[in-house]
Amino acid sequence: MKIIAPLLVGGLALALAGCNKPDMEQARDDAAAAADHAAEAARETGDAAAAATRDAANRAADATQEALDKSEQAMDKAADATANAMGDAKAAANDAAADASAAAADAAQKAADHAHDAAEDARARADEAKR
Repeated sequence: MKIIAPLLVGGLALALAGCNKPDMEQARDDAAAAADHAAEAARETGDAAAAATRDAANRAADATQEALDKSEQAMDKAADATANAMGDAKAAANDAAADASAAAADAAQKAADHAHDAAEDARARADEAKR
């Protein structure tokens, strides 16, 4: 497009230079009108290209915003899932600790019962040995 306008203007200038007839004034006016039309067409083409560029930029901005929104939603979901997993892990750890405490208490009780039984057996044997 950049080369079309200078070619048109150059061609019109050559046409004007070649006019030596009595209707040269009319030819000059026609050449000037053609140059004006060429300039207007170039402006319209530039405006159309600018509008297309703006539309493409707007579409790209909209697509970027949509991707950002989706990314934010995904990050929110990931944060929620992480928080839920941490809550579940804490509950499981508490349950495991409670189970371990209960198992330790049971084991301690069994050991105490066994020590008590052994002590009673030892006392009974000592009492029999004294007789």
